[in-house]
Amino acid sequence: LAHRQARRDVIRQMRGCLHHAPGVARGAHAPAFAGISDEVVVPTIVAPGSGKAVGKDAAFEVFAKGLADIGPGAVVVALAIELTGLGLAFGAWMAVAHFPGHRQLTLVVNTMLALPAVVVGLVVYLLLSRSGPLGAFGILFTPSAMVVAQTVLVLPIIVALTRQLVADALRDGGDQLLSMGARPLTCALLMLVHSRWAVLTVLIAAFGRAISEVGAVMIVGGNIEGFTRVITTTIALETSKGDLPLAMALGIVLLVVVGVLNVLLGLAHRGGRGSALAGVR
Repeated sequence: LAHRQARRDVIRQMRGCLHHAPGVARGAHAPAFAGISDEVVVPTIVAPGSGKAVGKDAAFEVFAKGLADIGPGAVVVALAIELTGLGLAFGAWMAVAHFPGHRQLTLVVNTMLALPAVVVGLVVYLLLSRSGPLGAFGILFTPSAMVVAQTVLVLPIIVALTRQLVADALRDGGDQLLSMGARPLTCALLMLVHSRWAVLTVLIAAFGRAISEVGAVMIVGGNIEGFTRVITTTIALETSKGDLPLAMALGIVLLVVVGVLNVLLGLAHRGGRGSALAGVR
């Protein structure tokens, strides 16, 4: 009873700090505070630093400001991984290379497609920690560490899918290019350009892995507000705090970003196909 009374005192203090009336706080459609199912607080959004509840219009401004702080970081970090040409070039090279251990390397790359994100985050954390071999760089809990972790996750996707894409394309037109005197690597790069729309699909898949990442970036980034906090880690944080409306809103933002990219890809593909048909005519 004493413990329950202490928890009720905490809730009463929270009401006083937030300037809520008891009748408004009780029964509001909001998550329970401190795990107490019969007492509900924080029915409205509270402006940071003010300690006062705000209305719906101001609540939207709070949400927009928070999104402006965390949104660009997620997109920039994901695009930094996406726009690298290293994975494309290495995948094209693997499609035509022949050396001892090629089959084993291909098996390793394909296995890395299913790398658990938290394991990658843990390994990168150990490498970048002060006692780790890369601790001298001092980039743990920074956006650079998040880029490293996402690179480890995304590169196997680009390499494996590009290798398979180029290998399939070479079965159809590789002999003609070889008969014209092109070297194997040149043939692979030409097929990569020829299958550019399929390459864009590969990049979209890798972008989806990067922008939806939670575990690895939370481990190596620390989820620091205004610095390493991104949309996905904010969704996880707000869900654990019980702020489900904000978490759902951020989830919708992620879906919109990915949907817009896919729409642009479809429009570009349709435009390229139309130009090709016009050239044939």
